[in-house]
Amino acid sequence: MEPPSGPASRRHVPWSRLLLAVSLLTFWTPPTTAQLTIETVPPLAAEGSDVFLVAHNVTKISLGYAWHRGERVENIKLIASYRVDNDATIYGPVYSGREALYPNGTLLIQSVTQKDTGSYTLLVTKKDLQTEIQTGHLHVYPVLPSPVITSNNSNPWEHEDTVVLTCGAETQNTSYMWWINSQSLPKSTRLELSKDKRTLTVVAVTRNDTGPYVCEARNPVSVSRSDPFTLDVLWQENSRALGVGAITGIVIGVLLVLTPLAVLGYFIFLHRFFFPNPGCLHNRGKWPPASTSGRGPSGSSVSQASRPDARPPAPIYQLTVGIQVLVP
Repeated sequence: MEPPSGPASRRHVPWSRLLLAVSLLTFWTPPTTAQLTIETVPPLAAEGSDVFLVAHNVTKISLGYAWHRGERVENIKLIASYRVDNDATIYGPVYSGREALYPNGTLLIQSVTQKDTGSYTLLVTKKDLQTEIQTGHLHVYPVLPSPVITSNNSNPWEHEDTVVLTCGAETQNTSYMWWINSQSLPKSTRLELSKDKRTLTVVAVTRNDTGPYVCEARNPVSVSRSDPFTLDVLWQENSRALGVGAITGIVIGVLLVLTPLAVLGYFIFLHRFFFPNPGCLHNRGKWPPASTSGRGPSGSSVSQASRPDARPPAPIYQLTVGIQVLVP
């Protein structure tokens, strides 16, 4: 006997409808009231700026608001409270005169400082005396001044000294970058950065490491760069090129040149001293005797005494001595 097919097919429900029903039951939830939240505007606060702690989704049936410093609701930490029905504001123990509380529950803090960094808690009291509590956070960053590069040695010797450059004063939440010759630092085993990159070490400086160097300090609210810094690298090229051996060689060379000149000058001096008249040696023995008269070229009688420029004949032994001196 064949099983019935018609009535059985009419009792089946399509799977697509069952899946749709399950999905609707799973994801559908009744609407709920939005939760109270706190937004910091701006989210990154610079020192000296004004900051709002904005309350979102505040109930419209509020009786009043109260802001406290910290994460707990304590009267000793009360900044200010506001009552909606009579528009009255009461200031608490930690009120600094820079806070203002708005009717919608927003808190304004003027000219914030780094000491204002921390948590702030809002207490909302409803007309049925039920309360809502929510905490917001404020972080104040300093505006960074232009950093100044300092060095442990501004006049290092080439290949001998190691230089440590430091970028400004240390501050929290600050990152640092370096440039040399208007370019990012090259990869070199002689260039070492500290973990926070605030300190740059140049190992065994060379004359090519003079710079200029520039560093940048950056935090979430500000960026500043230093003035260029240049190293005065000293080197001993001249003194190394003229070592002891080279200097000794130069002295010897100078002496070798000057000594022959000195000797030659000495002989010239002796020659002129002993032989003032170059022809004295050739005319030796040709002087007429002092008592003998003779005739000159014109046949006139001339005597030794009558010649105005006549010189007595040098004795032969003097000339001999002079020759012995000249030719040792």
